[in-house]
Amino acid sequence: MNTMQSFSLTIEQHVAHLVLSRPDAFNTMGPTFWRELDAVLAQLHASGEARVLLISSTGKHFSAGMALETFSASPLEDQSAQGRAAVFDLLGDMQATFTKLETLRMPVIAAIQGGCIGGAVDMVSACCIRYATTEAFFCIQEINIGMVADVGTLQRLPKLIPLAVVKELAYTGRRLGAAKALGYGLVNEVFDSHQAMLAAALQCAQEIAAKPPVAIWGTKQAIHYARDHSVDDALKQMGWLQGAIWSNANVREAVTAMKEKRAGKFEDLAPLQSFRDL
Repeated sequence: MNTMQSFSLTIEQHVAHLVLSRPDAFNTMGPTFWRELDAVLAQLHASGEARVLLISSTGKHFSAGMALETFSASPLEDQSAQGRAAVFDLLGDMQATFTKLETLRMPVIAAIQGGCIGGAVDMVSACCIRYATTEAFFCIQEINIGMVADVGTLQRLPKLIPLAVVKELAYTGRRLGAAKALGYGLVNEVFDSHQAMLAAALQCAQEIAAKPPVAIWGTKQAIHYARDHSVDDALKQMGWLQGAIWSNANVREAVTAMKEKRAGKFEDLAPLQSFRDL
């Protein structure tokens, strides 16, 4: 187990499990959180060892969002044009961390209990699959503290749930309960207990990890491209993508494994190395 201040990380049978581990602080997101999450996602992306990432949490709330002390120590400066211009780059840096969840070479599952507030909504909206407990709720908290949500919620939620619902939540700061979130399609399933939710999330992760990683990679690429492009453009991209990653060996192994009622054996994604590290 890799233990950090904000998380614990385990990788077992190709499933990476990142657990928010500051329940006494409601798993709020301070500077250490951002540094550690960015480093962990970069590590998982480069390694190729894990085939799926499960993010869960501890305590009463999944996460209460940005730590309030972060705002009091914020480098944001509004007294000059230069200071205000610097906000663009600072926010871009933070946005890039959650975008890594979206561009990670594997699917990401979020298991959410209690409050998913402010920055936590930014985070889970960048995940692929969301499970929740019955008492879970989502809140675009930023409007309640006099600011605009700025790390992905307003950009990603409209692609997940009806626009009018996003506007209502963003303008009022109201809580969206798990039952309504399920009805709108924000969460895939709701569970009576944290234990049952984690078991289901782990089962889903294990099913994903049993598939050819390169085919899962290609599927994630295609889905995200189709979300942001026309059908015609996405079909053309699909042709290039399938041609690039097609594997007769993977198809034969998958079919044979089904017939023999056993797990398939597939190669991990290749490890990545940055040119900066050569």
